[in-house]
Amino acid sequence: MKWSGKYEAMLFDLDGVLVDSLGVIERILREWAAEHGLDGDEAVALSHGRRDIDLIRLLAPHLDAEAETARIVATEERDTAGLRGLPGAAELLAALPSTLWAVVTSGTRAVAAARLRAAELPAPTLLLGAEDVPVGKPDPTGYQWAAQLLGRGTRHCLVVEDAEAGARAAGAAGMDCVGVGPALEDRRDLTVAHVPDLSHLRVSVEGDVLVVGVL
Repeated sequence: MKWSGKYEAMLFDLDGVLVDSLGVIERILREWAAEHGLDGDEAVALSHGRRDIDLIRLLAPHLDAEAETARIVATEERDTAGLRGLPGAAELLAALPSTLWAVVTSGTRAVAAARLRAAELPAPTLLLGAEDVPVGKPDPTGYQWAAQLLGRGTRHCLVVEDAEAGARAAGAAGMDCVGVGPALEDRRDLTVAHVPDLSHLRVSVEGDVLVVGVL
């Protein structure tokens, strides 16, 4: 193993970690930006790890953020054709007891559930979405609440993230973070380990403890 650690729970981001949905998200945001005469590249860059409402408030404060978020979310709920689980996601989740993992996403619960169904991945017992927190990532509230609801201490939870905003949220919550994908490949300041995808992670269960390792 290149790295290993022992934890009481694992907390996963969704898009780009469990589900291969970043292409769909990018297309939806580019179409929305074009409708409003906004820079599509900037919208995509700012969106990574953020809630839609936070993106709109940051990129286009002159717009009605709640109304625009509702429009984007409605499109996201419908646009799930062709979504699939990322390598290793199904196998890793199958190895975890349902009470020892959760999903903490910047998308809404409905969008997350639709994407998990489309990707044929199991629904988590605990799913925290955009509407469940007063402030999105990089604020740590979502991860802190997930740990509390699972009955675990924050320092005993491992976060799996693909975005800087999410990794910063994990760090602010006092949690270790494994980075997935290119955005966090060289960010050892934010992560304890990095993997290209979840097929490089292994988990074994020892009582109530998860032994997590990177191949």
